Amino acid sequence: MSATLTPELQNLFRRFGKAFNACDIDGILGCVTADFCWIMARGPEAPHGRIVTGRDALRTAILEREQELTGIRFSEAQVFAAGDRVIGTFRMSATRRADNAAIDLRGCDIYTVRDGLIASKDSYWKQVTPGI
Repeated sequence: MSATLTPELQNLFRRFGKAFNACDIDGILGCVTADFCWIMARGPEAPHGRIVTGRDALRTAILEREQELTGIRFSEAQVFAAGDRVIGTFRMSATRRADNAAIDLRGCDIYTVRDGLIASKDSYWKQVTPGI
C-alpha cells in the first residue's frame, strides 16, 4: 500500500467509522476480513490487553462493550496512511453503566488492510487518571 489513502481506502474507513459510531455490527463486519484481529486497549492478556479474532468474536466483543458502556460516540476522527499501515486518531465519549461515570478520552488505532478489507485494528486509549 502506498503512503496515501486511496479513494477506496477513504471510503472503507468512512463506512467503518460510521458503522462503529452507530454500533451497526453488520456494517462493521462488512468492513473486516473473516480472520480480523482486534487488539483491544484493555483486557487481561498481557502485554496486549484483549485479543479478539474473527467476525463472530468481534460481534461478541462489541455486544459486551455495549453492556459496559452506553452512549458511545467517536468524534474528531482522522485517518492517515503510514506505509503499509493506516493510523486513525479519535476522541471517544461514553457513560460507564456500572457507576454512571462519564468517559472522555483520546485514542488511536493502527490498522492493516488486506484485499480491500480491514484485517487488524490495534487500539490505544489515553489513560485518564484524575489527580495525577
